[in-house]
Amino acid sequence: MEIVIASKNLHKIREIKAILKPQFAFDFLSLLDFPDYQPPEETGSTFEENAFIKATHAAEALRRWVIADDSGLVVPALEDAPGIKSARYAGEGASDKENRQKLIKALDPIKESERTCYYVCALALASSDGIQMQVKGLCEGSLILNPRGSQGFGYDPLFLKYDYNKTFAEIDEETKNKISHRRKALDKLTPILETLLVSK
Repeated sequence: MEIVIASKNLHKIREIKAILKPQFAFDFLSLLDFPDYQPPEETGSTFEENAFIKATHAAEALRRWVIADDSGLVVPALEDAPGIKSARYAGEGASDKENRQKLIKALDPIKESERTCYYVCALALASSDGIQMQVKGLCEGSLILNPRGSQGFGYDPLFLKYDYNKTFAEIDEETKNKISHRRKALDKLTPILETLLVSK
């Protein structure tokens, strides 16, 4: 049975596959396998709404089961920015480095004790019949102003994970995939994925 990860983000695809493959013998595809497919515009006002839009659109167009992920960083001291605009915080087409630089500048006047934050991962599982399940996972930490580490992507070099005293870019991939917001969300999908595996 095939499940499509509704993303072209290589980092995101890799993380989802790394978490799910040891548990489930599905054929995992991504939008990179469907170059003619045009994803919908993400018009939702929440992570959950955008995951819903991406999952249902891809499932109907590709006639396959789809997992869609919408995720980002939330900083309460910045009125929850970057939020759903995490990937384009510094503008459409912005690089990870440009997004981090804008975040560092925004955080500079904020006291270190108030630089708390959390990653959000909203997942939607859909078939061609529509949405089947939606879940969400959170991972809490704080932000530093000087990037550390070479692992991960996005805001990981600034995200200091509670209880580890390391950024997500300093934590090895295997450990990150055990404690991340994406892992917590995917774990909540386990019951329905097990059902699919049995019924395929």
